Amino acid sequence: MADFFSKKIEFLKGVGPAKAELLNKELGIFTYSDLILHYPFKHEDRTRIHRIAELSEGMSAVQLSGRIVNTQVIGEGHKKRLVAYFGDGTGEMELIWFKGVNWMQKQINTNATYLVFGKPQFAFQRISIAHPEIEIFNPAEKQSGFLQPVYSVTEKLKKKYVTSKAVSKMLKTLLPMAYQHIEENLSEAILQRYRLISRRDAVINIHFPKDQQWLKRATTRLKFEELFFIQLKLLKQQKHKKKIYQGQTFKDTALITDFYNNHLPFELTGAQKRVCREIYRDMASGRQMNRLLQGDVGSGKTIVAFISMLSAIGNGAQACMVAPTEILAEQHYQGLKKFADKLGITIDILTGSTRTKNRRVLHARLENGNLKILVGTHALFEDKVQFENLGLCIIDEQHRFGVEQRSKLWKKNTNNLYPHILVMTATPIPRTLAMTLYGDLDVSVIDELPAGRKPIKTVHRYDAQRLRVFGFLKEQVELGRQVYIVYPLIEESDTLEYKNVMDGYESIQRAFPDYHLSIVHGQMSSVDKDYEMQRFKNGETQVMVATTVIEVGVDVPNATVIVIENAERFGLSQLHQLRGRVGRGGNQSYCILMTDYKISKEGRTRIETMVKTNNGFEIADVDLKLRGPGNMMGTQQSGLMNLQIADLAKDSKILQEARKMAQEIIENDPELKSLENNKMNEFLSSDQKTQTQWSRIS
Repeated sequence: MADFFSKKIEFLKGVGPAKAELLNKELGIFTYSDLILHYPFKHEDRTRIHRIAELSEGMSAVQLSGRIVNTQVIGEGHKKRLVAYFGDGTGEMELIWFKGVNWMQKQINTNATYLVFGKPQFAFQRISIAHPEIEIFNPAEKQSGFLQPVYSVTEKLKKKYVTSKAVSKMLKTLLPMAYQHIEENLSEAILQRYRLISRRDAVINIHFPKDQQWLKRATTRLKFEELFFIQLKLLKQQKHKKKIYQGQTFKDTALITDFYNNHLPFELTGAQKRVCREIYRDMASGRQMNRLLQGDVGSGKTIVAFISMLSAIGNGAQACMVAPTEILAEQHYQGLKKFADKLGITIDILTGSTRTKNRRVLHARLENGNLKILVGTHALFEDKVQFENLGLCIIDEQHRFGVEQRSKLWKKNTNNLYPHILVMTATPIPRTLAMTLYGDLDVSVIDELPAGRKPIKTVHRYDAQRLRVFGFLKEQVELGRQVYIVYPLIEESDTLEYKNVMDGYESIQRAFPDYHLSIVHGQMSSVDKDYEMQRFKNGETQVMVATTVIEVGVDVPNATVIVIENAERFGLSQLHQLRGRVGRGGNQSYCILMTDYKISKEGRTRIETMVKTNNGFEIADVDLKLRGPGNMMGTQQSGLMNLQIADLAKDSKILQEARKMAQEIIENDPELKSLENNKMNEFLSSDQKTQTQWSRIS
């Protein structure tokens, strides 16, 4: 069976070596299997024949039947076009061709009845279709109508006449031969439970559906199958990992208890306490922890990270935290040092800027175990950095690190024991995305803010209201507060009429002549950026003019206002991250989103979402629906976003059911050895598309 699907596409009748080479390069279609998995992205409804009198503006492509009464060639040279006057007894319209005029003119027979397909356009009280599909109408063949599949093809393929219709023709040749070779890969119990059609019927009807109902059933079946096997793979890996990969056992809680009773300066939230318990149970189990910690901006992940470190240190091990930038690493270092000093725990920082002399001392202290906590950037991945006993590794904003880089952390121990892994992110991930990206990780969520935190007030203002906004900023500065003003571009662009940070800086100087300003952007050196950030943090400047480099930056509790220029140009998650720069102190904070009056529909949705809610998870859900998963969480690392048919933004219900089913199966039969699960195990083993490399670390 597998041999049939692995046959090279060039051996399919009507393809040949030349077309095959094009399909290889342009669409990645090498085999019969690849062609079958090249699902149509839509189906055009050819089941109904419309009348000209029924047509109206805004209609999608329609099918019409009638006669061409006359043709006319208008214009010369590149302005030359063919106009055919088409009628069906209820009205008349124009069919227009701008290309292939001479050839098309020869093809048209004014005595024949034609079937025409295309999108109607309305202008100057006339109806027209540009470059319609047109063929002689055979009532006997077209009586029942059909749903025509539309396949993605490239411009290069079109030039070589490999169109969507050509792909459709190939599949019409292939599928009857393939039918007997298509084997079921789901158990009878699953098919019955979810009332799914057979795999054979699904494959046939996804390409050439009998009707809309069959198309829907085929789509549901294939989406479920795709998501189910991804989840099954992840859960099986998770089960295997917990069984195979031993971790150090950290049961002694004396150090945590001491810190909690004598040194913790505030009460933990209920969510923080719950997450601390989940992490402790993992590290006390004897199995290696692989946990994702999600927490919205300002939810208090740092203190949870520190308490987790105490679990390792209190049991004779070391801990490290890796951050994507020097600024963020420094912030984590300063935040953790306050707590570490109270307990007499040694802590240090390692970044690209750390001097060679200091590095040598640091390396020695790590290797002999005198240094208990190391915070750093990519510098921690260097081979020279070795621990005596690394018990816990915390990775902040993990999507900023390559998988291979993170894998190096596993090799830092000389005792062959794997460190526990805690992955942290401040970008809230929708449940559907988390289930797919991190299906093999345990997930903890800090879903409440610390007591006393006032929600940030977010407003939308237009450029015309700028003077009013500046007046408000002056009021805040007079109260002793500080302000961020963020711009999307560093320099002027010929094509983009956005405000840029340099012009912005000059205009802010003019508007606030009595105040001290800082400026930070991506083209500055790390030293200069740090200098300006520190000035702002120390209160030496009142206004920080910046680009998005401050998205991840130092905490300034006194900063109460952030103004985001051209806010419609930022993604939702980025807007949310930027807003999180304020609201870190006890005073009421504000986020002002500035835009022009002209905003796209999507841009307006983003702005309205920001004004409506501070909840990062709600925002993430809207973001997923607007733009799909994309690179949201570095998904290219997991290999799971190359979905053939499922859509994470739209198919959350199917995903949840698929995961639920996969969990039940893995719980009862982790190795999939039962007769009922055997075919699923075979499919899982053979299907490379569901495999996730490096999943232990991701």
